[in-house]
Amino acid sequence: MLQTATDGVAARARYLGRVVSAYLGNAPSQLTFWHEPPEINEHAFEEACGEYYQCFFTKADYDAHQDDAGIPLLDYRGHVGLQYNPIAIAQWGLGNFNLHRRTGEPERAARYLRAADWLLRNLKPNDRGVLVWRHEFDWEYRDTLKAGWYSALAQGQGVSLLCRAHRETGRDAYLEAARAAFHALTVNVADGGVRLPDGPDGAWLEETIVDPPTHILNGFLWAMWGVHDYAVTSGERTAEELLGACARTLRRHVASFDCGFWSLYEQSGTRLQMLASPFYHSLHISQLSITARLLGLPELEEWSRRWRAYADDPQCRRRALVQKALFKLLYY
Repeated sequence: MLQTATDGVAARARYLGRVVSAYLGNAPSQLTFWHEPPEINEHAFEEACGEYYQCFFTKADYDAHQDDAGIPLLDYRGHVGLQYNPIAIAQWGLGNFNLHRRTGEPERAARYLRAADWLLRNLKPNDRGVLVWRHEFDWEYRDTLKAGWYSALAQGQGVSLLCRAHRETGRDAYLEAARAAFHALTVNVADGGVRLPDGPDGAWLEETIVDPPTHILNGFLWAMWGVHDYAVTSGERTAEELLGACARTLRRHVASFDCGFWSLYEQSGTRLQMLASPFYHSLHISQLSITARLLGLPELEEWSRRWRAYADDPQCRRRALVQKALFKLLYY
């Protein structure tokens, strides 16, 4: 028990060290990539699986760190250092896909296809034989996620990019890889996938695989969009059924992510709830509005408006910042 507690303190210390370094350091960090203000892409609703639902234009131009092939790398500082992150690569590709559709620039096409080809090469089996995009570095979240960890968020956004690459180029390899990556979204966590049942007719898609699960909201919603894109592209009944199960879970539980003055980042299971940061609260607002339109669920737009009202209220913002800081000090 003492060793477990000591490990937890050490993990929090490493995490806080990286956060301080990322926020206060002068050089670009991994946060340079992630924290682009969420922007709904209105062009995305003009056709099925056309432009992606968020713009990602700043991410499309990310060039702080790249490998020799032009694939972005993120700098996590400290002992983690420069790493490929499959979620970041998919988002970089999706942003460039959007810009290619807008401008027709060949370089934008070359970039999103480089990202799609990286996803093709790096879809590999986990220890249960399920094909996933692995993060090849340790990461302290609630528990330490050991190198090789995988995520519904990576699977969903990788599928979204591969479906668009297939529709744009006609290459079967992209659709085959999307099918293989989608499979992990249908497999339960216990069997090497990223899905958790929610009663007899629902499903969670887990951004991080921990026990007990935390149901990170932004990752669940982004993964759902990947299921939607695969359903539209493939026409497979399995994808339609999974999308319906996820929609039922979202409708059942969205209220549990509302604390009365702000949105929750996740279902942390801790005495003090884990609120979203201002960035993630803004992301939730955008994501719920998009999901409402994608799935024809107007009640999600109502939640989006409610959370936007919280963000516009100075008292709510101050209360959320204080509670978020206290949570970080007490937990992770």
